[in-house]
Amino acid sequence: MKELVEVIAKALVDEPDQVVVTEKVEGRTTVIEVHVAEGDMGKVIGKQGRIAKAIRSVVKAAAAKEDKKVVVDIT
Repeated sequence: MKELVEVIAKALVDEPDQVVVTEKVEGRTTVIEVHVAEGDMGKVIGKQGRIAKAIRSVVKAAAAKEDKKVVVDIT
């Protein structure tokens, strides 16, 4: 999952070298945190959060195939 989120985030931003993705496992839930440059935050979130919602939907679908629960946090 971490690699999937990283590829998507790097494709969206102007400074892909500033993208940092971390993964924490908390019980049955995996939390993926995405850190981007301050100027790229809007590109990852999108208007009214549409891009962030789309990223979460893709990750949720991939996680469902593996019978896991994944939460994506964008900071």
